[in-house]
Amino acid sequence: MLLRCSYRQDGKIKHETVGNLTGLPPDVIEFVQRRLSGELDANAPSSAFEIVRSLPHGHVLAVLQTAKQLGLESLLASRPCRERDLIMALIVARVLSPRSKLSTTTALQAETAKHTLGEEMELEAVDVHQLYAAMDWLLERQMRIENKLAKKHLKDGHLVLFDVSSSYYTGRESPLVERGYSRAHRSDRPQIVYGLLCDSDGRPIAIEVFPGNTADPPTFTHIVARARKRFGISRIVFVGDRGMITSARINEDLRGVEGLDWISALRTEGIRKLCAAGAVQMSLFDTQDLAEVTSEHFPGERLVVCRNPALAEQRARKREELLKATEALLEPIRIATLRTHRPLRGENEIGLRVGTVVGKYKMGKHFDLTITENSLTYTRDEEKIRNEAALDGLY
Repeated sequence: MLLRCSYRQDGKIKHETVGNLTGLPPDVIEFVQRRLSGELDANAPSSAFEIVRSLPHGHVLAVLQTAKQLGLESLLASRPCRERDLIMALIVARVLSPRSKLSTTTALQAETAKHTLGEEMELEAVDVHQLYAAMDWLLERQMRIENKLAKKHLKDGHLVLFDVSSSYYTGRESPLVERGYSRAHRSDRPQIVYGLLCDSDGRPIAIEVFPGNTADPPTFTHIVARARKRFGISRIVFVGDRGMITSARINEDLRGVEGLDWISALRTEGIRKLCAAGAVQMSLFDTQDLAEVTSEHFPGERLVVCRNPALAEQRARKREELLKATEALLEPIRIATLRTHRPLRGENEIGLRVGTVVGKYKMGKHFDLTITENSLTYTRDEEKIRNEAALDGLY
């Protein structure tokens, strides 16, 4: 063990032996090595560990402990089993870092782990097929799980929130896959529809999957019967938007049923009917923006009408913009019928072009159109516009 000094002389590197340390005790030699290597505190013991990989753990423990405190394990199954552990891991992993089932499997494996979840839950080797099998196990327990949730969170006289959404589908095996109204604006794909039932605090209680061509009202009818019969609730209040709780659904499924109430919003036709009958007058809103009215057209219902001045101004401005945009599309057609070179002729041909543009902004109802073999004239229907404007900002 030689202590040597290297230096440059005349462009050449030379070495000089300063001393022989071989006879010194090993701890002294180690001290000299560490001190010469630049350690400030040469007396500190050298590390016997090399950090090869460090897995995040804090967020795993936070989510896992929260799930256990909420009683999620006992909700899934009262007795421990491999399937319950895998489903718990899937749920916690979904909160930590949403991934596909295959990617989640990789994150749970000891060799490719992204966090300590697999180690913390002692899952050992996990195969993606085991996760799919665990999901089948969970599906069989869905009714029992939902019954537990309903018993815990739903009570008589409780508000129940319900809404419907959809997801487009890339497979072909499910009998539920159909084409329908796409909320994701993917009309090129088939889809499935699902309805979610929540308590008044937004806690999910039950979920149901429907064929992709199912409209909102039928799903509501199904969930009403399900909530009352299966969960054994004698009095319940459903809350839904105007596309969900329609007049037809009210008359067929809700009205006259003991212990069943609803909160929804009227469509434009209903508001127009109230205004025509004189039940809603603008003088109601002189001092406040809310008023309670009654009408024979809606027997037994409490009607609370609201006026939002900001929304009324916004709708008036938007209507005017759309009217002008429609006129900008109609004017070139009118000019085409007047040109001397190859004028636009034919009632059908002119009508086809007009039909294409008036539907673009849905403003055709506000125009009086006159189409002949060789001409097009259009004017705004001011009376219809005034009638619609009278409802601006009203709920």
